[in-house]
Amino acid sequence: MEDLDNFDVHPLSLSEILKKNSDYLNEENDSIKFKGKISNIFSLSMGLKRQSKNKLKKTVTPPLLQWKLAAEKALHMDDPWAIFHLDELETETAKRYRYNALNQDWLEDVIKVKIAKEPFGHGAMRQCYRLKKLPTFGHHSWENAANFVAKCYMENVNRDIYFEDVKLQMDAKLWGEEYNRHNPPKKVDIFQMCVIEFVDRPGKPLYHLERYIDGKYIKYNSNSGYISCENLRLTPQAFSHFTFERSGHQLMVVDIQGVGDLYTDPQIHTASGRNYGDGNLGVKGMALFFHSHLCNKICESLGLTPFDLAPTELSEHNRIAQLQKSCTTVVRGKEELCLSPSEYERSHLIEMFRTRTYSSNSITPPSSESKNFNRNLSNDSGNPNSPFDMESLENGKFPIVLNEDDSGIGSHRKESSCHENGSTSDYIDVDFKELVMRKSRPSCVHHEMQLRRDLSTNGKRCFEYSVLGQIHLELSKYHALGRFIPEDEELYDHEAALYHLEHAANCGNIEALVTMAHIYLQLPHNLLTEISVPNNKEDFEKGMNWMKEAACAGDRSAMIYLARAFDIGTFNGMEWKLSWKEAINWYEKAVTMEEDDEGGHYDDCIHDPRYLLIARQAEMYRVGGHGLERDLQKSGELYSFAAECATEAMKGKLANKYYMLAEEVWSEMEE
Repeated sequence: MEDLDNFDVHPLSLSEILKKNSDYLNEENDSIKFKGKISNIFSLSMGLKRQSKNKLKKTVTPPLLQWKLAAEKALHMDDPWAIFHLDELETETAKRYRYNALNQDWLEDVIKVKIAKEPFGHGAMRQCYRLKKLPTFGHHSWENAANFVAKCYMENVNRDIYFEDVKLQMDAKLWGEEYNRHNPPKKVDIFQMCVIEFVDRPGKPLYHLERYIDGKYIKYNSNSGYISCENLRLTPQAFSHFTFERSGHQLMVVDIQGVGDLYTDPQIHTASGRNYGDGNLGVKGMALFFHSHLCNKICESLGLTPFDLAPTELSEHNRIAQLQKSCTTVVRGKEELCLSPSEYERSHLIEMFRTRTYSSNSITPPSSESKNFNRNLSNDSGNPNSPFDMESLENGKFPIVLNEDDSGIGSHRKESSCHENGSTSDYIDVDFKELVMRKSRPSCVHHEMQLRRDLSTNGKRCFEYSVLGQIHLELSKYHALGRFIPEDEELYDHEAALYHLEHAANCGNIEALVTMAHIYLQLPHNLLTEISVPNNKEDFEKGMNWMKEAACAGDRSAMIYLARAFDIGTFNGMEWKLSWKEAINWYEKAVTMEEDDEGGHYDDCIHDPRYLLIARQAEMYRVGGHGLERDLQKSGELYSFAAECATEAMKGKLANKYYMLAEEVWSEMEE
């Protein structure tokens, strides 16, 4: 009994001892048992104590109860703006305009607000005011009024800009929902924003209206390539990269900022550089993002492909790579791969994320008399199967050049039915197994080149416009302009500049192809003028291959260079294969291309006018040789055609000369 004095014993309650169906009591005999083992009263009390601790550990609050507790806590929180006494201000009537991005229409209603007289903060362009809005439903009391932030431009701007900003943010919000659909580690959302108009004030001023969120406001990246290293996080950068690939290189959501993963005031770069305000830097902005972006584990889990950067550029990312290791976000392995949009999705994405132009019809501000109105948007989404061309880009269209399977793997789609008006049915049957095989439209040139090879038909290569190629070209130009020169250096990174120029050429960019050819052939060039290569046979052949690629892509000057190289057998001092048959082929393509141009008559203002090219062909057919059969009939016709072209170009003497040569050739035929 002396040993018992050292025990801290708590008496058991009667309910504990007599508890029915207890694991500790055996009703068949008088002995107290603990899980089949005879135990004394102290062991029983210890067991109950351990059981109580285990129950506490295993208790998990149901999600519904968690939400109820959170809501109750939120209702009893003190108003952070109570000290500003906004409820004592006068009540004002405002007209609210909300935008539905899916239906592309506006909803209008009237609200009651109280707004502070002085701003509490400002950004680069707008200043912020505290505002309370009377609830639309429920108890109409200012005690229940929610806190909002009203923003207005500090400079006088066109009223349409307020509505365009709302469209931009709501479109970005849809991309946030699309990102969340792929089950990333952390979901994102973008503030719901609307426009309010104080109808009783002089001039009826406009404000942007957003919910007030208490927390630390952080800017994660900008529209010009800035990344916050002090507040580096994985999700914002992965979200921007995701929008680029998921949209098929049509656009990119950047300028990510906000509280946690609740973002506000984003910016959208589009492939054409049109729409979404002055902050839309187009492919230039995309290039600046990728120059500073280093793919992280979220990018990898979503199946996003790394953007190609030169070795010297990758070495500059060591600091970011180290900072990414300290990020605590953990991928679960349940993320869905970013698949490229189907034909149906592409056509609707183009419709949903409109290619708007600042015309009088498309930016008509909402009428104060209408309850529900549309923006009279022009439906210029075009045929989703049509290729990129410069005309469509100038008109703000974003057709995507893809075959039936975006990755070229061969996803089979059944032929969809068409309505009487010719529009494609909304339903497109896609085999699920092959749908899973599809991959995103990549950010790396290797996959882009493979895709373009798959698009080539009958041996004819695909040279349609490539957004990815234009991005690499812009990066090369940024290097040449000294945008990325470190403070302790004077010369730009020649290796990186040439690296991006070559990648742009591999994507079929004509300007890059021509520049690469001129660099390797020792010809004058306007881009990367400081870069040169040795004048040897190997580099000469590389240059000729680039020149041929440029000619196949449709560059007229490259066609003429190739034609003359095959014509005379030398090029810039180097020996080349002499073949008049090949020369005639490229001469004809250069002439035909000029005729296809609008107007088609620029002989008086361009180099190598077509009458000279036609006359050279006529001379080659007159003589024959070097793989070309002599054809006097063809020669006479070409001389006559050259004379007509010279006459149109106001070259009378030259036209008479060609007519005389034509007569000579035909006289030779009679002999």
